[in-house]
Amino acid sequence: MNLVIGALPYFILPLAISLILVPLCKQVGFRLGIYAVENKRTIHHGKIVRIGGVAVYMSFMISLAALWSIDDTLNGIVIGGSIVFLGGLLDDIYDLKPKQKLLFQVAGAIAAMKIGGLAVDSIHIFNLGITNSIFTYGLSFIWIVGITNAINLIDGLDGLSSGICMIVTLTIGILGFFMGRRDICILALVLSGAILGFLPYNFHPASVFAGDCCAQFMGFTIACMSLLGFKTTAMITLGLPILILFIPISDTLIAILRRKLKHQPMSQADKGHLHHVLMIKLKLGHKHTVVILYIVTALFAGSAVLTYFKPGAGIIVILILLILADIFIEYTGMINPKWHPILSLSNRLIGWPNMEEGEDPVDSAYLLREQEEEASRESEVTDKTNNDKTEESQKDDSNSQKES
Repeated sequence: MNLVIGALPYFILPLAISLILVPLCKQVGFRLGIYAVENKRTIHHGKIVRIGGVAVYMSFMISLAALWSIDDTLNGIVIGGSIVFLGGLLDDIYDLKPKQKLLFQVAGAIAAMKIGGLAVDSIHIFNLGITNSIFTYGLSFIWIVGITNAINLIDGLDGLSSGICMIVTLTIGILGFFMGRRDICILALVLSGAILGFLPYNFHPASVFAGDCCAQFMGFTIACMSLLGFKTTAMITLGLPILILFIPISDTLIAILRRKLKHQPMSQADKGHLHHVLMIKLKLGHKHTVVILYIVTALFAGSAVLTYFKPGAGIIVILILLILADIFIEYTGMINPKWHPILSLSNRLIGWPNMEEGEDPVDSAYLLREQEEEASRESEVTDKTNNDKTEESQKDDSNSQKES
């Protein structure tokens, strides 16, 4: 009980500050004209401020300054996170080019590693131990930059990235607690509180967006927290951060493969992300899509916690989840409409699912639906044109009768 009471300030303070600051960020955003721009990929309408995540950053920083003594590790996270946040904020205001955004992410990762010493020390796979600093530092650098971008990529629906980040952060905090890592617990509580104070404003229908500044800052901080807990990494624990972050990591890797197969630039946006597939292809709606992704994130996070305590049972659960994930990817054609080895075998054995000309079931139905909707729209236009012509003809006849 004393432990819970002692932990409350680390959660309540950032929550309260965030709740207060979000409306202020909205007002500032409106006055400065920093709105989310509508385009063919967006699903929102109207002017929605996209710097609401400034409240998350400020509440996180203020709370740490008030509650925690500074050290080199925290300095690395704070300085690196601030660099990444600044790059995201400039992007929200001025729409930076991908290479310009990457420069801030690289600088932030280097600051965290150099100042805070945030890097994997060694990796142990079976009887093989890898301690080469070039390899371990390279892996740590890729991890920080990769997770920063992965969280940013899933920031496509109201409340999606912030909700997933809160689940991920709390899971890392739970593991940190059982590892006896007070620093991880404090960081997790503070970031979770800051996100929760923002989430009511960001959940669908959102009145404010997190923006790249918040998404990148959350991804960066989560990447750093996971490195704190797994600096010396064994085969089993190597996969725990990956499992906890399964949704953003898998969505990013699938996007890279999909664009590579289509010979598209890696930075080119599309509507093939997981949340787009659920909401548009499967027509699950905005709220249902977000809640489903929360649940899937919680399942993978739970499997990571289970693996930490009971590796055997955890691995079985992980395998089941990965098989289900692969079936979903094949079924919806997220990588390629014609890539479905498991479903092809199932089709031959039991006749399910029915795939026309090798296309995945959802993609075939989706294209058919689009064709029917297009035909319906053309029919409506034709009918309207015919009705207009009929009305004009009737008017002409009426005028002719009057003249005669």
